Amino acid sequence: MNDMKKLFNQVLPIAAIAASAFSVLTVTSTTTTANSSSAQRTQPQTEMVAQQPQPTEVRALPVQPVDLTGAAERALPAVVHIKYVQNSKVQTVEVQSDPFEDFFSDPFGGFFGRGQQGQGGTRKRQIQTPKRTATGSGVIISTDGYIVTNNHVVEGADELTVTLSDSKEYSARIIGNDKTTDLALIKIDGKNLPAIQIANSDDVKVGEWVLAIGNPLGLNNTVTAGIISAKARTLGANGVESFIQTDAAINAGNSGGALVNTDGQLVGINAMLYSQTGSYSGYGFAIPTNMMNKVVDDLKKYGTVQRAMIGIMGGDVKNFVDAEKEKGNEIDLGTMEGIYVDKVVEDGAAEEAGIEKGDVIIEVDGQKVTKFGDLSGIIAQKRPGDKVTLTYLHNKKKVTKQVTLKNEQGNTKVVKNADLDVLGADFREVTKAQKEQMEIAYGLEVIKVNAGRMKTAGVPKGFIIQKVNDESMKTVEDLQKAVKEANTSKDQVLIIKGIYPTGKKGYFVVELAE
Repeated sequence: MNDMKKLFNQVLPIAAIAASAFSVLTVTSTTTTANSSSAQRTQPQTEMVAQQPQPTEVRALPVQPVDLTGAAERALPAVVHIKYVQNSKVQTVEVQSDPFEDFFSDPFGGFFGRGQQGQGGTRKRQIQTPKRTATGSGVIISTDGYIVTNNHVVEGADELTVTLSDSKEYSARIIGNDKTTDLALIKIDGKNLPAIQIANSDDVKVGEWVLAIGNPLGLNNTVTAGIISAKARTLGANGVESFIQTDAAINAGNSGGALVNTDGQLVGINAMLYSQTGSYSGYGFAIPTNMMNKVVDDLKKYGTVQRAMIGIMGGDVKNFVDAEKEKGNEIDLGTMEGIYVDKVVEDGAAEEAGIEKGDVIIEVDGQKVTKFGDLSGIIAQKRPGDKVTLTYLHNKKKVTKQVTLKNEQGNTKVVKNADLDVLGADFREVTKAQKEQMEIAYGLEVIKVNAGRMKTAGVPKGFIIQKVNDESMKTVEDLQKAVKEANTSKDQVLIIKGIYPTGKKGYFVVELAE
Protein backbone atom coordinates (compact mmCIF):
# COMPACT_ATOMS: atom_id res chain seq x y z
CA MET A 1 0.00 0.00 0.00
CA ASN A 2 1.18 3.55 -0.43
CA ASP A 3 1.06 4.39 3.27
CA MET A 4 4.52 3.58 4.51
CA LYS A 5 4.57 1.07 7.34
CA LYS A 6 4.81 3.06 10.55
CA LEU A 7 5.42 2.14 14.14
CA PHE A 8 3.03 4.91 15.17
CA ASN A 9 -0.31 5.76 13.60
CA GLN A 10 -0.69 9.32 14.82
CA VAL A 11 -0.64 11.63 11.78
CA LEU A 12 0.05 15.33 12.03
CA PRO A 13 0.11 18.05 9.30
CA ILE A 14 3.33 18.23 7.34
CA ALA A 15 5.17 21.55 7.54
CA ALA A 16 7.27 22.63 4.58
CA ILE A 17 10.51 24.24 5.69
CA ALA A 18 12.68 26.17 3.25
CA ALA A 19 16.37 25.94 4.06
CA SER A 20 19.02 28.25 2.67
CA ALA A 21 22.67 27.33 2.35
CA PHE A 22 25.42 29.88 2.80
CA SER A 23 29.08 29.62 1.85
CA VAL A 24 32.09 31.71 2.83
CA LEU A 25 33.65 33.61 -0.04
CA THR A 26 36.93 35.54 -0.11
CA VAL A 27 37.07 38.71 -2.17
CA THR A 28 40.29 40.21 -3.51
CA SER A 29 40.19 43.89 -4.43
CA THR A 30 42.49 45.40 -7.03
CA THR A 31 43.62 48.98 -7.48
CA THR A 32 43.02 50.61 -10.86
CA THR A 33 45.43 53.29 -12.09
CA ALA A 34 44.09 54.03 -15.54
CA ASN A 35 43.71 57.78 -14.84
CA SER A 36 44.18 60.30 -12.05
CA SER A 37 40.53 60.51 -11.13
CA SER A 38 40.28 56.75 -10.59
CA ALA A 39 43.47 56.84 -8.61
CA GLN A 40 41.91 59.45 -6.36
CA ARG A 41 38.80 57.43 -5.93
CA THR A 42 40.78 54.38 -4.93
CA GLN A 43 43.33 56.22 -2.86
CA PRO A 44 41.40 56.19 0.42
CA GLN A 45 40.83 52.47 0.00
CA THR A 46 44.52 51.96 -0.72
CA GLU A 47 45.59 53.91 2.31
CA MET A 48 43.10 52.04 4.50
CA VAL A 49 44.36 48.67 3.31
CA ALA A 50 47.94 49.75 3.89
CA GLN A 51 47.15 50.39 7.52
CA GLN A 52 45.72 46.87 8.03
CA PRO A 53 47.82 43.73 8.61
CA GLN A 54 48.17 41.43 5.62
CA PRO A 55 45.36 38.82 5.69
CA THR A 56 46.25 35.14 5.70
CA GLU A 57 44.94 32.98 2.88
CA VAL A 58 41.41 31.65 3.54
CA ARG A 59 39.97 28.77 1.51
CA ALA A 60 36.29 28.75 0.60
CA LEU A 61 34.28 26.07 2.38
CA PRO A 62 32.68 23.62 -0.06
CA VAL A 63 28.90 23.87 -0.23
CA GLN A 64 28.58 20.13 -0.94
CA PRO A 65 31.12 17.51 0.17
CA VAL A 66 30.39 15.18 -2.77
CA ASP A 67 28.81 15.64 -6.19
CA LEU A 68 25.58 13.60 -6.29
CA THR A 69 24.27 14.82 -9.64
CA GLY A 70 25.80 11.92 -11.58
CA ALA A 71 24.28 9.36 -9.23
CA ALA A 72 20.85 10.96 -9.57
CA GLU A 73 21.07 11.08 -13.37
CA ARG A 74 22.03 7.40 -13.58
CA ALA A 75 19.43 6.12 -11.10
CA LEU A 76 16.34 8.26 -11.77
CA PRO A 77 15.27 6.56 -15.03
CA ALA A 78 15.13 3.17 -13.28
CA VAL A 79 12.75 4.27 -10.51
CA VAL A 80 9.06 3.99 -11.40
CA HIS A 81 5.71 5.12 -10.04
CA ILE A 82 3.24 2.32 -9.16
CA LYS A 83 -0.51 2.88 -9.00
CA TYR A 84 -2.47 0.28 -7.05
CA VAL A 85 -6.19 -0.36 -7.64
CA GLN A 86 -8.39 -2.72 -5.64
CA ASN A 87 -11.85 -2.93 -7.15
CA SER A 88 -15.07 -2.85 -5.19
CA LYS A 89 -16.12 -6.31 -4.00
CA VAL A 90 -18.99 -8.02 -2.25
CA GLN A 91 -17.77 -9.72 0.90
CA THR A 92 -19.55 -11.86 3.46
CA VAL A 93 -18.82 -10.86 7.04
CA GLU A 94 -20.12 -11.91 10.43
CA VAL A 95 -21.94 -9.20 12.39
CA GLN A 96 -23.57 -9.09 15.81
CA SER A 97 -27.27 -9.83 15.58
CA ASP A 98 -29.87 -7.33 16.80
CA PRO A 99 -32.94 -9.19 18.18
CA PHE A 100 -35.24 -6.20 17.52
CA GLU A 101 -34.01 -5.90 13.94
CA ASP A 102 -34.52 -9.64 13.46
CA PHE A 103 -38.09 -9.43 14.80
CA PHE A 104 -39.18 -6.44 12.72
CA SER A 105 -37.54 -7.75 9.54
CA ASP A 106 -39.32 -11.06 10.21
CA PRO A 107 -42.39 -10.68 12.48
CA PHE A 108 -42.63 -14.46 12.77
CA GLY A 109 -39.35 -14.40 14.73
CA GLY A 110 -37.52 -16.74 12.41
CA PHE A 111 -40.35 -19.28 12.29
CA PHE A 112 -39.88 -19.66 8.57
CA GLY A 113 -36.10 -19.86 8.78
CA ARG A 114 -35.11 -16.20 8.85
CA GLY A 115 -33.24 -14.60 11.72
CA GLN A 116 -32.42 -17.94 13.33
CA GLN A 117 -29.04 -16.66 14.49
CA GLY A 118 -30.44 -13.60 16.22
CA GLN A 119 -31.06 -13.21 19.94
CA GLY A 120 -27.64 -11.67 20.56
CA GLY A 121 -25.67 -14.11 18.38
CA THR A 122 -23.90 -13.48 15.08
CA ARG A 123 -25.01 -13.80 11.53
CA LYS A 124 -23.48 -13.40 8.09
CA ARG A 125 -24.08 -10.28 6.03
CA GLN A 126 -22.90 -9.22 2.60
CA ILE A 127 -21.22 -5.83 2.31
CA GLN A 128 -19.90 -3.84 -0.66
CA THR A 129 -16.30 -2.73 -0.17
CA PRO A 130 -15.25 0.60 -1.71
CA LYS A 131 -12.80 0.86 -4.57
CA ARG A 132 -9.32 1.59 -3.24
CA THR A 133 -6.38 3.29 -4.93
CA ALA A 134 -2.86 3.91 -3.68
CA THR A 135 0.59 4.73 -5.00
CA GLY A 136 4.16 3.66 -4.35
CA SER A 137 7.50 3.24 -6.06
CA GLY A 138 9.52 0.47 -7.69
CA VAL A 139 12.93 -0.15 -9.24
CA ILE A 140 13.61 -1.67 -12.67
CA ILE A 141 16.25 -4.39 -12.23
CA SER A 142 16.31 -5.84 -15.77
CA THR A 143 15.94 -4.44 -19.27
CA ASP A 144 13.06 -6.85 -20.00
CA GLY A 145 10.80 -5.36 -17.32
CA TYR A 146 11.32 -7.02 -13.94
CA ILE A 147 10.63 -4.52 -11.14
CA VAL A 148 11.27 -4.86 -7.40
CA THR A 149 9.02 -3.12 -4.90
CA ASN A 150 7.56 -3.70 -1.43
CA ASN A 151 4.95 -6.36 -0.80
CA HIS A 152 2.77 -3.80 0.98
CA VAL A 153 2.73 -1.66 -2.19
CA VAL A 154 1.12 -4.35 -4.38
CA GLU A 155 -0.51 -6.90 -2.07
CA GLY A 156 -4.19 -7.42 -2.88
CA ALA A 157 -4.13 -5.32 -6.04
CA ASP A 158 -6.56 -6.04 -8.88
CA GLU A 159 -4.74 -3.63 -11.19
CA LEU A 160 -1.19 -2.29 -11.20
CA THR A 161 -0.08 0.57 -13.47
CA VAL A 162 3.60 1.41 -13.76
CA THR A 163 4.69 4.85 -14.98
CA LEU A 164 8.30 5.38 -16.03
CA SER A 165 10.24 8.59 -15.53
CA ASP A 166 9.51 9.49 -19.18
CA SER A 167 5.74 9.18 -18.42
CA LYS A 168 5.24 5.95 -20.39
CA GLU A 169 2.63 3.69 -18.77
CA TYR A 170 2.51 -0.10 -18.56
CA SER A 171 0.20 -2.63 -16.95
CA ALA A 172 2.06 -4.87 -14.50
CA ARG A 173 1.49 -8.34 -13.10
CA ILE A 174 2.75 -9.81 -9.85
CA ILE A 175 5.36 -12.55 -10.33
CA GLY A 176 5.68 -13.29 -6.64
CA ASN A 177 5.71 -11.67 -3.22
CA ASP A 178 7.18 -12.37 0.19
CA LYS A 179 5.50 -10.94 3.30
CA THR A 180 8.35 -12.04 5.54
CA THR A 181 10.83 -9.62 3.93
CA ASP A 182 8.18 -7.22 2.55
CA LEU A 183 9.47 -7.64 -1.01
CA ALA A 184 7.58 -8.24 -4.25
CA LEU A 185 8.57 -8.86 -7.86
CA ILE A 186 6.36 -7.52 -10.64
CA LYS A 187 6.75 -7.52 -14.43
CA ILE A 188 5.87 -5.19 -17.29
CA ASP A 189 6.11 -6.05 -20.98
CA GLY A 190 8.92 -3.87 -22.27
CA LYS A 191 12.30 -4.01 -23.96
CA ASN A 192 15.52 -2.07 -23.49
CA LEU A 193 14.24 -0.55 -20.27
CA PRO A 194 16.59 1.52 -18.07
CA ALA A 195 17.65 -1.09 -15.51
CA ILE A 196 19.58 0.04 -12.47
CA GLN A 197 23.02 -1.29 -11.54
CA ILE A 198 22.96 -3.34 -8.34
CA ALA A 199 25.76 -3.00 -5.79
CA ASN A 200 26.84 -5.34 -2.99
CA SER A 201 25.00 -3.98 0.05
CA ASP A 202 27.56 -5.61 2.37
CA ASP A 203 30.09 -3.06 1.09
CA VAL A 204 28.20 0.04 2.26
CA LYS A 205 29.66 1.79 5.28
CA VAL A 206 28.14 3.89 8.01
CA GLY A 207 28.63 7.55 7.11
CA GLU A 208 28.57 6.89 3.36
CA TRP A 209 26.48 9.27 1.23
CA VAL A 210 23.31 7.86 -0.37
CA LEU A 211 20.27 9.07 -2.31
CA ALA A 212 16.66 8.01 -1.73
CA ILE A 213 14.64 8.12 -4.96
CA GLY A 214 10.90 7.64 -5.24
CA ASN A 215 7.48 9.25 -5.42
CA PRO A 216 6.67 10.58 -1.94
CA LEU A 217 3.46 12.44 -1.16
CA GLY A 218 2.52 12.60 -4.86
CA LEU A 219 5.80 14.33 -5.77
CA ASN A 220 7.07 12.06 -8.54
CA ASN A 221 10.76 11.53 -9.28
CA THR A 222 11.94 13.03 -6.00
CA VAL A 223 15.56 12.70 -4.90
CA THR A 224 16.72 13.23 -1.31
CA ALA A 225 20.23 12.90 0.09
CA GLY A 226 21.65 11.64 3.36
CA ILE A 227 24.08 9.14 4.82
CA ILE A 228 24.03 5.55 5.99
CA SER A 229 23.15 5.95 9.66
CA ALA A 230 23.38 2.29 10.70
CA LYS A 231 23.33 -1.26 9.33
CA ALA A 232 21.58 -4.50 10.29
CA ARG A 233 18.73 -2.76 12.10
CA THR A 234 15.79 -4.82 13.37
CA LEU A 235 12.45 -3.17 14.17
CA GLY A 236 10.09 -6.13 14.58
CA ALA A 237 7.93 -5.05 11.65
CA ASN A 238 8.80 -7.97 9.33
CA GLY A 239 9.62 -11.62 9.88
CA VAL A 240 13.16 -11.25 8.54
CA GLU A 241 14.94 -7.92 8.95
CA SER A 242 18.41 -6.49 8.51
CA PHE A 243 17.65 -2.90 7.49
CA ILE A 244 19.99 -0.23 6.26
CA GLN A 245 19.13 2.92 8.22
CA THR A 246 19.46 6.31 6.52
CA ASP A 247 18.64 9.93 7.26
CA ALA A 248 17.80 10.62 3.61
CA ALA A 249 14.18 11.82 3.70
CA ILE A 250 11.69 8.98 3.17
CA ASN A 251 7.94 9.60 3.25
CA ALA A 252 4.68 7.93 2.23
CA GLY A 253 5.01 6.98 -1.44
CA ASN A 254 8.74 6.21 -1.18
CA SER A 255 7.91 2.57 -0.45
CA GLY A 256 9.62 0.34 -3.00
CA GLY A 257 11.91 3.12 -4.21
CA ALA A 258 15.68 3.07 -4.55
CA LEU A 259 18.45 3.78 -2.09
CA VAL A 260 21.58 4.32 -4.20
CA ASN A 261 25.23 5.05 -3.56
CA THR A 262 27.28 7.91 -5.04
CA ASP A 263 27.79 5.87 -8.22
CA GLY A 264 24.03 5.59 -8.74
CA GLN A 265 24.06 1.87 -7.89
CA LEU A 266 21.24 0.27 -5.92
CA VAL A 267 22.12 -0.66 -2.33
CA GLY A 268 18.62 -1.00 -0.89
CA ILE A 269 14.85 -0.91 -1.43
CA ASN A 270 13.22 1.81 0.69
CA ALA A 271 10.64 0.17 2.93
CA MET A 272 9.58 2.20 5.94
CA LEU A 273 10.08 5.19 8.17
CA TYR A 274 10.21 5.44 11.94
CA SER A 275 8.16 8.38 13.11
CA GLN A 276 5.83 9.57 15.86
CA THR A 277 4.02 11.87 13.43
CA GLY A 278 3.64 9.73 10.30
CA SER A 279 6.05 12.00 8.41
CA TYR A 280 9.81 11.96 7.98
CA SER A 281 11.70 12.58 11.21
CA GLY A 282 15.21 11.49 10.28
CA TYR A 283 14.85 7.71 10.36
CA GLY A 284 14.30 5.75 7.14
CA PHE A 285 14.93 2.07 6.49
CA ALA A 286 15.80 0.11 3.35
CA ILE A 287 16.03 -3.62 2.60
CA PRO A 288 19.61 -4.41 1.51
CA THR A 289 20.19 -5.59 -2.06
CA ASN A 290 21.91 -8.82 -1.02
CA MET A 291 18.70 -9.90 0.69
CA MET A 292 16.67 -8.62 -2.28
CA ASN A 293 18.72 -10.57 -4.83
CA LYS A 294 18.06 -13.89 -3.13
CA VAL A 295 14.31 -13.24 -2.77
CA VAL A 296 14.05 -12.22 -6.43
CA ASP A 297 15.92 -15.31 -7.61
CA ASP A 298 13.67 -17.59 -5.54
CA LEU A 299 10.46 -15.95 -6.75
CA LYS A 300 11.58 -16.34 -10.37
CA LYS A 301 12.70 -19.93 -10.00
CA TYR A 302 10.33 -21.45 -7.42
CA GLY A 303 7.43 -19.03 -7.08
CA THR A 304 8.09 -18.84 -3.34
CA VAL A 305 11.08 -18.01 -1.16
CA GLN A 306 13.26 -20.90 -0.05
CA ARG A 307 13.95 -19.76 3.50
CA ALA A 308 16.87 -21.26 5.40
CA MET A 309 16.74 -21.60 9.18
CA ILE A 310 19.43 -22.10 11.81
CA GLY A 311 16.80 -23.33 14.23
CA ILE A 312 17.14 -21.06 17.25
CA MET A 313 15.16 -18.43 19.09
CA GLY A 314 17.05 -15.67 20.84
CA GLY A 315 18.23 -12.08 20.72
CA ASP A 316 21.12 -9.70 21.24
CA VAL A 317 23.41 -10.60 24.13
CA LYS A 318 23.36 -7.04 25.44
CA ASN A 319 19.58 -6.96 25.60
CA PHE A 320 19.52 -10.27 27.47
CA VAL A 321 22.18 -9.19 29.97
CA ASP A 322 20.44 -5.83 30.57
CA ALA A 323 17.11 -7.59 31.13
CA GLU A 324 18.71 -9.96 33.67
CA LYS A 325 20.36 -7.06 35.50
CA GLU A 326 16.96 -5.43 35.92
CA LYS A 327 15.85 -8.63 37.64
CA GLY A 328 18.85 -8.42 39.95
CA ASN A 329 20.76 -11.24 38.22
CA GLU A 330 24.45 -10.95 37.36
CA ILE A 331 25.20 -12.67 34.04
CA ASP A 332 28.63 -13.36 32.55
CA LEU A 333 28.48 -14.99 29.10
CA GLY A 334 32.08 -14.20 28.25
CA THR A 335 31.05 -11.48 25.76
CA MET A 336 28.65 -8.58 25.36
CA GLU A 337 28.31 -9.11 21.61
CA GLY A 338 26.58 -11.86 19.68
CA ILE A 339 23.29 -13.78 19.67
CA TYR A 340 22.07 -15.28 22.93
CA VAL A 341 20.34 -18.62 22.27
CA ASP A 342 17.14 -18.79 24.31
CA LYS A 343 15.66 -21.88 22.63
CA VAL A 344 16.88 -24.54 20.23
CA VAL A 345 14.31 -25.82 17.71
CA GLU A 346 13.94 -29.59 17.60
CA ASP A 347 15.53 -31.25 14.54
CA GLY A 348 17.00 -27.93 13.43
CA ALA A 349 20.50 -27.15 12.22
CA ALA A 350 21.53 -25.67 15.57
CA GLU A 351 20.50 -28.80 17.46
CA GLU A 352 22.62 -30.94 15.14
CA ALA A 353 25.56 -28.61 15.78
CA GLY A 354 25.22 -29.20 19.50
CA ILE A 355 24.14 -25.66 20.31
CA GLU A 356 22.26 -25.39 23.61
CA LYS A 357 20.22 -22.79 25.41
CA GLY A 358 22.56 -20.22 26.93
CA ASP A 359 25.15 -20.44 24.16
CA VAL A 360 26.20 -17.33 22.22
CA ILE A 361 26.66 -17.31 18.43
CA ILE A 362 29.50 -14.92 17.54
CA GLU A 363 30.43 -15.76 13.92
CA VAL A 364 28.87 -17.18 10.76
CA ASP A 365 31.27 -18.20 7.97
CA GLY A 366 33.94 -16.09 9.60
CA GLN A 367 31.76 -12.98 9.65
CA LYS A 368 31.36 -11.42 13.06
CA VAL A 369 27.77 -11.16 14.29
CA THR A 370 27.22 -8.66 17.08
CA LYS A 371 23.43 -8.40 16.92
CA PHE A 372 20.45 -10.32 15.57
CA GLY A 373 20.24 -8.15 12.45
CA ASP A 374 23.71 -9.34 11.42
CA LEU A 375 22.64 -12.99 11.71
CA SER A 376 19.34 -12.39 9.86
CA GLY A 377 21.12 -10.61 7.02
CA ILE A 378 23.55 -13.48 6.48
CA ILE A 379 21.06 -16.35 6.74
CA ALA A 380 18.53 -14.52 4.53
CA GLN A 381 20.97 -14.96 1.65
CA LYS A 382 21.12 -18.74 2.12
CA ARG A 383 18.86 -21.61 1.05
CA PRO A 384 17.94 -24.87 2.77
CA GLY A 385 20.77 -27.33 2.14
CA ASP A 386 23.49 -24.67 2.22
CA LYS A 387 26.31 -25.33 4.67
CA VAL A 388 27.57 -22.63 7.02
CA THR A 389 30.27 -22.56 9.69
CA LEU A 390 28.99 -21.43 13.08
CA THR A 391 31.27 -20.19 15.83
CA TYR A 392 29.68 -19.96 19.25
CA LEU A 393 30.55 -19.77 22.92
CA HIS A 394 29.56 -22.72 25.10
CA ASN A 395 30.31 -22.07 28.77
CA LYS A 396 32.52 -19.19 27.53
CA LYS A 397 34.59 -21.58 25.40
CA LYS A 398 34.73 -21.06 21.65
CA VAL A 399 33.34 -23.87 19.48
CA THR A 400 33.30 -23.98 15.66
CA LYS A 401 31.12 -26.40 13.68
CA GLN A 402 29.74 -26.72 10.16
CA VAL A 403 25.98 -27.13 9.90
CA THR A 404 23.47 -27.71 7.10
CA LEU A 405 20.65 -25.18 7.08
CA LYS A 406 17.08 -26.48 6.93
CA ASN A 407 13.70 -25.07 5.98
CA GLU A 408 10.76 -24.50 8.32
CA GLN A 409 9.63 -28.08 7.70
CA GLY A 410 12.90 -29.33 9.15
CA ASN A 411 14.40 -30.68 5.89
CA THR A 412 16.34 -29.44 2.89
CA LYS A 413 13.74 -30.05 0.20
CA VAL A 414 12.59 -27.33 -2.15
CA VAL A 415 9.38 -25.85 -0.78
CA LYS A 416 6.67 -25.60 -3.42
CA ASN A 417 3.87 -24.17 -1.35
CA ALA A 418 2.65 -21.35 -3.57
CA ASP A 419 -0.82 -22.92 -3.58
CA LEU A 420 -0.78 -23.00 0.22
CA ASP A 421 -0.41 -19.22 0.43
CA VAL A 422 -4.18 -18.86 0.54
CA LEU A 423 -4.17 -20.60 3.95
CA GLY A 424 -1.83 -17.98 5.42
CA ALA A 425 0.01 -20.50 7.60
CA ASP A 426 3.22 -22.54 7.77
CA PHE A 427 3.42 -26.25 8.48
CA ARG A 428 5.92 -28.96 9.35
CA GLU A 429 5.75 -32.69 9.83
CA VAL A 430 5.48 -33.74 13.46
CA THR A 431 8.74 -34.84 15.05
CA LYS A 432 9.55 -38.24 16.46
CA ALA A 433 9.27 -36.85 19.98
CA GLN A 434 5.81 -35.43 19.25
CA LYS A 435 4.65 -38.79 17.87
CA GLU A 436 5.78 -40.58 21.03
CA GLN A 437 4.43 -37.96 23.40
CA MET A 438 1.00 -37.69 21.75
CA GLU A 439 0.81 -41.32 20.62
CA ILE A 440 0.18 -40.51 16.98
CA ALA A 441 1.68 -41.96 13.81
CA TYR A 442 1.65 -38.84 11.63
CA GLY A 443 0.44 -35.25 11.33
CA LEU A 444 1.34 -31.69 10.32
CA GLU A 445 1.98 -29.10 12.99
CA VAL A 446 0.77 -25.54 12.36
CA ILE A 447 3.93 -23.59 13.23
CA LYS A 448 2.77 -20.11 12.20
CA VAL A 449 -0.60 -18.47 11.48
CA ASN A 450 -0.67 -15.25 9.47
CA ALA A 451 -3.56 -13.47 7.78
CA GLY A 452 -5.46 -15.98 5.64
CA ARG A 453 -8.10 -18.70 5.58
CA MET A 454 -6.64 -20.63 8.55
CA LYS A 455 -6.76 -17.60 10.82
CA THR A 456 -10.32 -16.82 9.68
CA ALA A 457 -11.35 -20.37 10.56
CA GLY A 458 -9.73 -20.08 13.99
CA VAL A 459 -7.00 -22.69 13.51
CA PRO A 460 -4.37 -21.97 16.22
CA LYS A 461 -0.61 -22.27 16.15
CA GLY A 462 0.45 -25.66 17.52
CA PHE A 463 -2.62 -27.53 16.26
CA ILE A 464 -1.68 -30.84 14.62
CA ILE A 465 -3.56 -31.64 11.42
CA GLN A 466 -4.13 -35.36 10.83
CA LYS A 467 -6.84 -35.44 8.21
CA VAL A 468 -8.12 -33.05 5.56
CA ASN A 469 -11.30 -34.05 3.74
CA ASP A 470 -10.80 -37.58 5.16
CA GLU A 471 -7.31 -37.86 3.62
CA SER A 472 -4.36 -38.51 5.94
CA MET A 473 -1.85 -35.65 6.20
CA LYS A 474 1.63 -37.12 6.52
CA THR A 475 3.59 -34.55 4.49
CA VAL A 476 3.22 -30.92 3.43
CA GLU A 477 2.80 -32.26 -0.11
CA ASP A 478 -0.33 -34.11 1.09
CA LEU A 479 -1.80 -30.83 2.30
CA GLN A 480 -0.84 -29.04 -0.90
CA LYS A 481 -2.59 -31.74 -2.92
CA ALA A 482 -5.70 -31.48 -0.73
CA VAL A 483 -5.82 -27.71 -1.19
CA LYS A 484 -5.50 -28.02 -4.96
CA GLU A 485 -8.27 -30.62 -5.15
CA ALA A 486 -10.59 -28.68 -2.85
CA ASN A 487 -9.96 -25.42 -4.65
CA THR A 488 -11.16 -26.92 -7.94
CA SER A 489 -14.13 -28.72 -6.36
CA LYS A 490 -17.65 -27.41 -6.11
CA ASP A 491 -17.63 -26.76 -2.37
CA GLN A 492 -14.10 -25.30 -2.04
CA VAL A 493 -13.95 -26.34 1.61
CA LEU A 494 -11.35 -28.08 3.77
CA ILE A 495 -12.61 -30.18 6.68
CA ILE A 496 -9.60 -30.31 8.98
CA LYS A 497 -9.38 -32.83 11.82
CA GLY A 498 -6.60 -33.13 14.36
CA ILE A 499 -5.50 -32.60 17.93
CA TYR A 500 -4.40 -29.73 20.14
CA PRO A 501 -1.01 -29.82 21.94
CA THR A 502 -2.94 -30.84 25.07
CA GLY A 503 -4.21 -33.97 23.35
CA LYS A 504 -7.77 -32.73 22.92
CA LYS A 505 -9.28 -33.55 19.54
CA GLY A 506 -10.75 -30.84 17.33
CA TYR A 507 -11.83 -29.95 13.84
CA PHE A 508 -12.18 -26.83 11.70
CA VAL A 509 -13.97 -25.88 8.50
CA VAL A 510 -11.76 -23.76 6.21
CA GLU A 511 -13.49 -22.05 3.28
CA LEU A 512 -11.20 -21.47 0.31
CA ALA A 513 -13.62 -19.39 -1.78
CA GLU A 514 -13.48 -15.59 -1.64
